[in-house]
Amino acid sequence: MAMSEVPDERGLPSTATGPANPQPVWGADVEFRILGPLEVSVGGQDVFPGGSKQRTVLAALLLARGRVLPDARLSALLWGEKPPATLNAQVYTYVSRIRKQLGSKTSVCRRGPGYLLQLGDARFDYAEFERLRDVGHNALVMGTYDKAAQFLRRALDLWRGPALADVTEFLADTELAGIEESHMAAVEDRIEADLALGQHFPLVSELTAMVGRNPLRERLRAQLMVALYRCDRQADALSVYQAGRHLLAEELGVDPGPALRAAHQAILTGDRPYGLDRLAAVGPGSAFG
Repeated sequence: MAMSEVPDERGLPSTATGPANPQPVWGADVEFRILGPLEVSVGGQDVFPGGSKQRTVLAALLLARGRVLPDARLSALLWGEKPPATLNAQVYTYVSRIRKQLGSKTSVCRRGPGYLLQLGDARFDYAEFERLRDVGHNALVMGTYDKAAQFLRRALDLWRGPALADVTEFLADTELAGIEESHMAAVEDRIEADLALGQHFPLVSELTAMVGRNPLRERLRAQLMVALYRCDRQADALSVYQAGRHLLAEELGVDPGPALRAAHQAILTGDRPYGLDRLAAVGPGSAFG
């Protein structure tokens, strides 16, 4: 359902959409955080981002990454398939409150049938996570494991809890799976770097817990097999493989993928530990396009 136009702050009709090429005026002292409860800080001071609907508008604009967020899309993220009759006025109110809270730092403008947020020099934790994650992943591919572990840890340290913790279910249902997958892939890359650095002993307990929470994630299971093998626990490593094989057959009706098969074969043939470390990288999630 398309939104009808509303007056702007000056009382002009909606056809007055502001400057044709609005310049972003966010400063480096503005920070947006969605990797946990949504938070905003200006000049080091936290700004209350409002209730669930207003948080959703801000989070949706941030995740649009400098693209216009159409009214119909914003409506669906706020109310699903049952928007209120006053949806256009409500969205206008949420955007106005965001502008007021951030004052001269704001750069949220009306652009055609939607809204546009330009970050400028402001910090956005998810964008920073992606930047650090990509540097870490590239270092991992190049075999510079110390650098990979360092940057991947910095990326993962940005997480304060479940992402988008206080937005509408409609936005969470749309965006959360992709964000969580990025997080898990970074965790797996960090574990691979740690394995290559010989940190297999402390990784066993971490990986055991993670496989318990994500039993169908084959790369994690392969990494646990590697860690166990390097701790002289070959029988336990093979048991982890068999458990995964049975679970995949029962839950999905499929055989183990390349990561599990390769790790299993390497353990059976006594392949060198470094080779097993690299096997843990095989499979989905080991690259970012």
